[in-house]
Amino acid sequence: MRRRIFLRNTLATLAATVAVGGGTVIYAGSLEPAWLDIHYQPVVLPRLHPVFDGYRVAHITDLHTDETFMTAERLSEVVQVVNAQDADLILITGDFVTHFLASSATTLAELRHLHARDGVFAVLGNHDHWANPEQIRAILCANHIHELNDAWHTIDRGGGNAVLQLVGMDDLWSDEGVGMTAWTHESRFMRLLKAVPGRGAALLMVHEPDFADVTATHERIDLQLSGHSHGGQVRLPFFGSLQLPPLAHRYPAGMYQIGHLQHYTNRGIGMVPPQFRLNCRPEVAVFELRAPARH
Repeated sequence: MRRRIFLRNTLATLAATVAVGGGTVIYAGSLEPAWLDIHYQPVVLPRLHPVFDGYRVAHITDLHTDETFMTAERLSEVVQVVNAQDADLILITGDFVTHFLASSATTLAELRHLHARDGVFAVLGNHDHWANPEQIRAILCANHIHELNDAWHTIDRGGGNAVLQLVGMDDLWSDEGVGMTAWTHESRFMRLLKAVPGRGAALLMVHEPDFADVTATHERIDLQLSGHSHGGQVRLPFFGSLQLPPLAHRYPAGMYQIGHLQHYTNRGIGMVPPQFRLNCRPEVAVFELRAPARH
C-alpha cells in the first residue's frame, strides 16, 4: 500500500512537470540518479582515542541492485568512487537488493573490489530480509564483506584504550508487524550493548534511522549510521519528501544531534520503483573522526 501511494504521488508530480518541461523527467530519471554526491563530514567523538584522530570512514547504503539501474557495471563505478576516498573503514547499511534476482550474485560480486585498511562491514536491510537473507549473507561472505548480525568488532591500535568499537544490528523491519516502532527492538539492543566492551568510542550501524531515539537513551554509542529513507528519493521545493518509509520519518536525511548521540542518515545509492531522484542526489558519505582537543 505504501509503495502504491508513493508511486501514485511520484507519477502525478512527474506528470505535472511534463507540462512545464519534459527535461525534468529526463533529469530525474537518468541524470540525478547517476550524479553521486561525495559528502565529507568531520565528527568529533569525545571518547575517540588520539591514535584514531583523522580516521576515515566511508559509508554507503541502499544499493538496491537490479537489472534496470544498479547493474554490475554501475556498481563497479560506485566501488571505484568509494575506493578513491582512501578510507580506513567502509560501512554498508543494508538493502543490497530490492528483490533477489538471478543476476544478484554476479552484480553484488563487484563489492569484492572494495578495499579499506580495516575492512568492509555491513548489516542487512528490510529488502534483504524480504528477498533472501541467507543467500545475501552467503554472497557478502564470499566477497569478503563482514556482516555484523547483532554483533560487534573491535579495531585495535595497540591495546589498552586505543580501540574503536564497531556495532551492527540486524534489520528492524523484517516484517510489517502491526504497531511496530523503533522501541520494539530496545531489549535486543540492550542485550547487544552488554557484550560490547566499555573501552573506546563506539559506532553503530543499523538500517532504519529512527532507531536513533532508542540509541540515544543508552550512552554507549557515539555515532549511528543508517540509510533506508533514500532521503525521500523525490523531494519537492517547499514540500519535501513525497513519501518516507516506516522508521525513517524523524531522521530522513543528513546529520542530527540527539542528546549525546551524533547520527547520520545517508540518502543511499540505488532506488526503488519508480526509479526517479529529484532534489535528492545519491551519496557516498565520508566521515573524518576527530579526537577532542586536549588543553
